[in-house]
Amino acid sequence: MGARAEDSYDERLRQGTLIFSAVLVAAICTIWVMTYLAYGDPVSAAIPACYQVITVIGLVVLARTRRFVMFRTTQLVAILVLPALLQISLGGFVASSGMILWAMLAPLAALALLGTRRAVPWLVAFFAELVALALVDARLRPSVPELPTGFVVTFLVLNVAGLMVSSYVMLGYFVEQRERAHRDLQAERERSERLLLNVLPEPIAERLKADPGVIAEHYDGVSVLFADIAGFTARAAVMAAAEVVNLLDQVFSAFDRIADAEGVEKIKTIGDAYMLAGGLPNPRPDHLAAVARTALALRDEVARIAAQPGQEWLAVRIGIDSGPVVAGVIGRRKFIYDLWGDTVNTASRMESHGRPGEIQLTERVAAALGPEFVVRPRGVIDVKGKGPMPTFLLDRLDDTVVAATSPADG
Repeated sequence: MGARAEDSYDERLRQGTLIFSAVLVAAICTIWVMTYLAYGDPVSAAIPACYQVITVIGLVVLARTRRFVMFRTTQLVAILVLPALLQISLGGFVASSGMILWAMLAPLAALALLGTRRAVPWLVAFFAELVALALVDARLRPSVPELPTGFVVTFLVLNVAGLMVSSYVMLGYFVEQRERAHRDLQAERERSERLLLNVLPEPIAERLKADPGVIAEHYDGVSVLFADIAGFTARAAVMAAAEVVNLLDQVFSAFDRIADAEGVEKIKTIGDAYMLAGGLPNPRPDHLAAVARTALALRDEVARIAAQPGQEWLAVRIGIDSGPVVAGVIGRRKFIYDLWGDTVNTASRMESHGRPGEIQLTERVAAALGPEFVVRPRGVIDVKGKGPMPTFLLDRLDDTVVAATSPADG
């Protein structure tokens, strides 16, 4: 009620807490209005009734003007002053059953609404009011004949209980809403964390959160893989937009799962091309073998998808090179973790000059691979920007070598 579009969640929470508390206290006031009327004390009955009227008018004005500050100030003043007036009309602390207890809501509400520093004047005002009432208590005379002791004790219990319930409900509502906001914030933070980890490797994301400065590192040994769907551009021209996106999502989601399983790092996708690397951001000695296994798994996965009806044309070209690279985060908006260097360029050329369904390697990669990988020479090809280069093709894993080098059972 009375909230403005520009109000923050926290402001709306504070406003809602006060409105909820005001309505609750106004409802409780009905007990005092009816009781004092029944005992023939219309003056005392008029004071809690006055709070009810102030609250109703304040809510109507708030709904129309959206001026919460005016409603807040009116409520705090009424909560602070009216219990003191009621205590005076009833004849003091004992005769009123400690009605001033209700004024304690004013500094408590101010604390929730205004914060610690701005609530101090309300706390000081409450204590000043309390001291003033204590000084004049002996001179006060009740406006009705002395009430029965049982009645006074009963209303003392009601005042204490009513104040406790009102305070508990008000603070409970405030705390519960804060906890809900905290849970929502935590869920949002986790979603943001997942989105960030979809863009950056986890170690890089942690560093970027701790220090938003430039992140750039040199790696002496990294294996870089590029994979590209052969003939995709021409094929996409005759496919529906949804079919294009669905196919890429199917292929690249499978690539992501394979990369995660092998512990290599997806770098990015560019159109229908997929780039990953092994050996960064956390160096590992077996990065080349991990990337080679990944390449074989990627090729097998595309072959599996191509076996589906209507996908027979699907084939992937893969290129791999290994060597030094520079890695870092570029940009401040829509940033990306990327790699630069001759190794990256050469791996890209291995892919673009490759054959559909083949995994093309540089000479240094072929020489560095272990005996468990079956490699055959393709020959010397003219590579754009590099000139003639001897290249090799990765065929498969040699199961006999893999079995011989695997740990024995037990």
